[in-house]
Amino acid sequence: MQHGAIATERLVSRKAAVFRALKLGDLLVSIPALRAIRAGLPDAELVLVGLPWAREFVTRFPHLLDGFREFPGWPGLPEREPELDRIPRFLADMQAERFDFVIQLHGSGLIANEVCGRFGAGRTAGFYPAGGHCPDPRLYLPWPDHGLELRRLLALTEFLGFPTRGEHLEFPLGDADRHRAAGLTSSCPGRFVCVHPGASVPERRWPADRFTAVADALAARGLQVVLTGTAGERGLTAGVAAGMAAPALDLAGKTDLGVGAAVIASARLLVCNDTGVSHIAAAVGTPSVVISTDDNPARWAPPDTARHRVLSRPGGWPEVPEVLAPALDLLDSFAPTRTPRPQQDGPRCAPSAC
Repeated sequence: MQHGAIATERLVSRKAAVFRALKLGDLLVSIPALRAIRAGLPDAELVLVGLPWAREFVTRFPHLLDGFREFPGWPGLPEREPELDRIPRFLADMQAERFDFVIQLHGSGLIANEVCGRFGAGRTAGFYPAGGHCPDPRLYLPWPDHGLELRRLLALTEFLGFPTRGEHLEFPLGDADRHRAAGLTSSCPGRFVCVHPGASVPERRWPADRFTAVADALAARGLQVVLTGTAGERGLTAGVAAGMAAPALDLAGKTDLGVGAAVIASARLLVCNDTGVSHIAAAVGTPSVVISTDDNPARWAPPDTARHRVLSRPGGWPEVPEVLAPALDLLDSFAPTRTPRPQQDGPRCAPSAC
């Protein structure tokens, strides 16, 4: 690990890029690594090379990132269909920027190292497949095949000598986010739970009828159920709402990234699949129950296991009682404290007269 630290100490970076062209949850768990990179390169212009949606993400983290470059995709990388006609121009533009340093945070490096190598930077760093080609042993680390994703990424920043600034996630919220979220949930302030039945990968979706059962059980406890999702998930949330005995507030497609996060931040609890909103809950501190598949928790679960419960069953799905039990436990464990009434002068009214 010392080689990486020595190499980084000698690096003076005017302009650096981080390559992580992935989805919301993947970028959220990279926040601790981005904090470390910013701490290690405090004077550099630091840009993210990512998928088109991530432009909005970058604007939310001005203390970590200074700019965004849209990645047009690449053959063999599944996150987006590559726009082959745009790739030559993209590479020419990246090379013209003369980056001093490019850090590959995308993954094992099997394909991503070739991508980053064509940016024409003074130096590149990142992961390489264990047992595979290592571009530079001073700046490349074997890809860890186990452990939480955020800790895998921190392993690289530590190897490069960047100071770790904690494992916690962040999601800054603005006043406009909170105001719009409050308007959408004005009928249920402080007494609602979010249920998010969607996921970008259909195979990661817990059956909708089980979300319906959990939602009704939570409603029976006096909580308003707020259904969240993307515009493309409106049919899914509508089906959950239609199956419920209790009324639900369906916000699918009615929030952008910031407003959706502000809604979750105001909720008592989030029940969701293993998808990006689970990491938003971790970032804003809302307790959550996350239904996951097989071995995914070993890589994607939040480190705080007291506030966030990740459930999985090899070869199948958890049953409704298995999800409801930790949900109720979290509601009890993290119940909001009541503010005591200010003491009044003079005699107090009897309970029957108040």
